[in-house]
Amino acid sequence: MSGASSVRLRPLLALRLALREMRGGLRGFYIFLACIALGTAAIAGVNSLSQSITATIATQGQELLAGDIRFELNNRVATSDERAYLDSLGTVAVSAGLRSMARLPDGSNQALVELKAIDVAYPLYGALESEPNRPLHELLARDGETFGAVVAPLLLDRLGVQVGDEILLGNARIRIAGTIVREPDALSDGFGFAPRLMVSAEALAVSGLVQTGSLVEHSYKVKVADPTQLAAIRTDAEKRFPAAGWSIRTSANAAPSLTANITRFSQFLTLVGLTALIVGGVGVANAVRAYLDQKRSVIATFKCLGAPASLVAMIYLAQILMIALIGIVIGLLLGMLIPFIAAQFLADLLPISTEFHLYPGALGLAALFGVLTALTFAILPLGRARAIPAIALFRQQGFDPSGFPAWPYLLGAVACLAALAGLAIWTAYDRYISLVFLGAIAFAFIVLRVVALLIAWLARRSPRVNSPALRLAIGNIHRPGALTSSVVLSLGLGLALLVTLALIDGNLRRELTGSMAERAPNFFFVDIQGNEIEGFRSVLNRTIPKGKVIEVPMLRGRIIAFNGEDVNSRNVPPGGQWVLRGDRGITYAKNKPENSTLSAGAWWPADYSGEPLVSFSAEEAGELGLKIGDTVTVNVLGRNITAKIANFRNVEWESLSINFVMVFSPNTFAGAPHAWLATVIDPAATPEEEAAVLKAVTNAYPTITSVRVKDALDIVNGLLGQLATAIRAAAAVALVASVLVLAGALAAGNRARVHDAVVLKTLGATRATLIRAFSYEYAILGLATAVFALFAGGVAAWFVVSRIMKLPSDFLPDVAILTVVGALVMTVGIGLAGTWRILGQKAAPVLREL
Repeated sequence: MSGASSVRLRPLLALRLALREMRGGLRGFYIFLACIALGTAAIAGVNSLSQSITATIATQGQELLAGDIRFELNNRVATSDERAYLDSLGTVAVSAGLRSMARLPDGSNQALVELKAIDVAYPLYGALESEPNRPLHELLARDGETFGAVVAPLLLDRLGVQVGDEILLGNARIRIAGTIVREPDALSDGFGFAPRLMVSAEALAVSGLVQTGSLVEHSYKVKVADPTQLAAIRTDAEKRFPAAGWSIRTSANAAPSLTANITRFSQFLTLVGLTALIVGGVGVANAVRAYLDQKRSVIATFKCLGAPASLVAMIYLAQILMIALIGIVIGLLLGMLIPFIAAQFLADLLPISTEFHLYPGALGLAALFGVLTALTFAILPLGRARAIPAIALFRQQGFDPSGFPAWPYLLGAVACLAALAGLAIWTAYDRYISLVFLGAIAFAFIVLRVVALLIAWLARRSPRVNSPALRLAIGNIHRPGALTSSVVLSLGLGLALLVTLALIDGNLRRELTGSMAERAPNFFFVDIQGNEIEGFRSVLNRTIPKGKVIEVPMLRGRIIAFNGEDVNSRNVPPGGQWVLRGDRGITYAKNKPENSTLSAGAWWPADYSGEPLVSFSAEEAGELGLKIGDTVTVNVLGRNITAKIANFRNVEWESLSINFVMVFSPNTFAGAPHAWLATVIDPAATPEEEAAVLKAVTNAYPTITSVRVKDALDIVNGLLGQLATAIRAAAAVALVASVLVLAGALAAGNRARVHDAVVLKTLGATRATLIRAFSYEYAILGLATAVFALFAGGVAAWFVVSRIMKLPSDFLPDVAILTVVGALVMTVGIGLAGTWRILGQKAAPVLREL
């Protein structure tokens, strides 16, 4: 046979030999399978779930928006020309949304509500489901001086009422005619801090809640004849009414904030899944090394019979790829089920299909991640096995993991690793975050390797101890082929990730329920009219005399241009996008706000009367790329107003006091109608005193919206808890991978452990001595890994909380204790479970092989 034919047939021969050798089953590769399947399932499931939600939003956009296109105006209704244009597009449904106070007729109780007033055309798509199940116009119908309403069930609990009872809304008397089961456009309306109260537009008009300067969102939803022309309609509307200041949204993007948040969360969970795969990669390397160690006599036989080293490498590479594909298929099958299972729990909260669907893109991406991970971590052990001569294989107990294989194997491993990183970055929603995350993972592996070397170095130079078991344990830590590196690598990353998340969650919860709640105002009062401000002050002076009252004028405006350039054409980093999203609260002031400090520029004189000036929040200005002297154009009440940036302010957003991104000079809005915003601060006020304030203000001024800050913090804390639970569950995947890798590392070292145990028992060591020695060894390694995880996780959490979130960061002792205990339990428990069988090994069969 010619050399060329031999080369062509070599892959087929390698595949045939690989299949023949695999007839013995997958023994030795169960950890390999579990690691690949776990990471693949996490990535496949997360991306399939994300695609399920976004696909549902796309296909049900009309129902989620309750129209084909929505025009939203803040604090004003459409002009006659604007309304005529909207009517020309098709059927229009008008609604208004605002926060207000609902109260009992006797004034004994009150609650904040998310009010929505609708007309008879609502909804243009979908249907509002209620209990009782009657037409919506009947439930909201007027009966004399009383108007019907449907409410969220939570409002019944908060006010202690039931269907059929009456409540007051501003100056209107409302009868609760039913409860809301499902509101079609709730997701597109955005998140609300209070329960829904839905009434007719007539009821809102009678209530007197909409006054000059009131914070009201007026929505005009249109059902057009040809939904394919939505993009053209949007362009035409912006061209015809450039100063309208309305926010336009189509059914193709019915819930952009939800879609963006789902995508961001999906990216995070994908990176966590990738972390599990990479951590599992260490298990892959250990499993391959252990498997090749078991096959050393077979490899030696192949080589003695003349098999080239490349053929040997091909045989075992084929086996590894086939086993990896089995793990990937298992992971894909699990990933397919995740959206279907999640839908059973999330269908009432998110737009997700409850039917079983396949998402080939998500599954293909997960499979590719799995293949690249298996190759990246399997090539190096294969390269080391290829380079060892047959006679060395017959004499050695196993493969020496030190040193580097031949350059083709190094190059192949580096190429697979680069492809793995490139795929993660290319498929990421935010590539910068993905790049930083992968850089952190790489740095963590380097640091963990250094930590393992440091532990071995300290063990090597430790003083001699009298205890034989402890002396044996210390020797095991630094000897050739020790488990030190494998244990530290396997547990370190997973523990560090959990410590980071636990510390971030703990600091946020403590800030929300502790220091932030103590610094925050007791109340925010919104929509205070100019003719009510004096009476409002009198009520506060009577009910909370020691409280500090702060009042500022309040308007709403949307930034439309910087230096004459449309903001939609600017490439804005994620940190500054929220400033440009929708309308922002704005104010004017003669003097600098007391809770702000100037970082650049100067404040205007109290009697300033020149061109409009604005003070901009320094951090947000930096994100937007602004500088002193730039101009900002804001649409307020349908008028475009341009002001020059005079200074930048450092704003303490975490204080929860009155803060604004933009504070204008007083002459900017001279004569403009506006309402007032006020806060009351009294740290010594009791819950009973706060309840009295809320009752007095609501009864005296029904149109003023009162927000108790502690109630809002409780809601945020509850949401944070749910989010933290989901993140911890995702991070647990990485920890499970770490435990699997740990078990695989211990299994990989079992051959040497059998030899050691038999020799020591032959020399007189008892089983109790060996158990103590192994326990000491695992405890030292577990403790060292826990210390690293605490340090690395503490630094990462400190950076996120103090540098990104700008909040105080403290180390939490309970997290430290749980981490140390968890690490010790896992290392000692899994270690002893794996070595128990070794201790019972008969000496004769092992001694015969020496």
